[in-house]
Amino acid sequence: LGGMSLRALTIESYKCFDRKQTVELRPLTVLLGRNNAGKSALARLPAVVSTGMRTGSGAPIEMESLGIDVAGTFTDLIFGHRPHGSIHIGQRFETESMGTINVESEVQNIDEYQIQLVSRFVLSVQGRRLELNWDLSDPRSHDRWYEFSKNGSSWAMGVHFAGLLPEAITPGHAFDHDDLDVFLRAIHLIRDDFPTIRYVGPFRHQPHRYYRLPARAPDAVGVMGEATPTIVADDRFRRSGLLVDQINAYFRRELPGWLVDVDIQNNLYSLVLASTSSPEIRVNLVDTGTGIAQALPILVQRAMDGLHPPARSTLEIIEQPELHLHPAGHAALADLYIAGVKQPSCSFIVETHSETFILRLRRRIAEGSLDPDKIALYFVDHDGTSAQVRHIELDRLGNVENWPDGIFTEDYREVRALADAQNSRM
Repeated sequence: LGGMSLRALTIESYKCFDRKQTVELRPLTVLLGRNNAGKSALARLPAVVSTGMRTGSGAPIEMESLGIDVAGTFTDLIFGHRPHGSIHIGQRFETESMGTINVESEVQNIDEYQIQLVSRFVLSVQGRRLELNWDLSDPRSHDRWYEFSKNGSSWAMGVHFAGLLPEAITPGHAFDHDDLDVFLRAIHLIRDDFPTIRYVGPFRHQPHRYYRLPARAPDAVGVMGEATPTIVADDRFRRSGLLVDQINAYFRRELPGWLVDVDIQNNLYSLVLASTSSPEIRVNLVDTGTGIAQALPILVQRAMDGLHPPARSTLEIIEQPELHLHPAGHAALADLYIAGVKQPSCSFIVETHSETFILRLRRRIAEGSLDPDKIALYFVDHDGTSAQVRHIELDRLGNVENWPDGIFTEDYREVRALADAQNSRM
């Protein structure tokens, strides 16, 4: 997946996850589970981590820059909301130039000063290991002191962190120069090539009847899909129209009889559905079903990446893409993401409640059009105390080898209850 890809995440004491757990990421990673089990907290983690990667800030994590409401304060990220607690975040990267890079960060909350710092940092690359442990020096200092150990000896070093990564290390005689060069190259590589993280939330932008066309269209639909109308109108009036053609190819398959188009009136424009049989019938998107408006940002983003694959490795997080859609549309969305994973620069984390979405993935595996190694299914469960993540195995026929008890059994239970009720009245 591009020059650098994020292949695994490890968490401990994060949100509702108490124990250390690792999630291996594939081109398409799907999260299942009941409401309030912890799926969204897990899905949003890469976005949270991204705020500590390409940054010059001394704060390890900057939730305010996300545009996503993940927590009120940093304490809300800590399991049990412990004011003097910490969270553990581990990441495994695969890179073209340096192979596998593993990073672990312990982020400590200092409640009396309302600041956070990296209290432990571990970097493993090319058989070398760097471990830095904060020595409890003044947390308000720009350059804090960390203990570095090697061959039974330890040294105190001044280290300045930018986000989750060291920016400057003053090693003295503690380091072999070759080791230091490898560590610094790995840190700079992560900072420079960390994947682009996109997030699309479960409640997409409600369409307006009219819009003004800005000077420039953005390159992504946005957290709520709010940029979708601008992107579509820009393509329709200023560009080739290929994007609108791609979207309408989907509509011809899944919503025959209608096409997406743009109407202009004075200096305002509207998104409309145009009838293919009666061209004079043009319905403003505001007046169509909610499902169309909710699905359109997903279609637009997939079409954009299909026409212009991202230059940088990109991880897209999408919560409940199936919201407000008929189950037939759930399967069609699964096919969109299957097509997406065939682009080497794109990968996805999808949080879903749709059994139909999963069934379509399994069907495509059985048909041989989807490699099961491209898919990772995880079931997130909560026992009332903490959340756990369980990997669901898929074989090459689409069979599930360890399906969790009780998941997607509601239809079966309802049918059984219906039959019992009918029998009792006969």
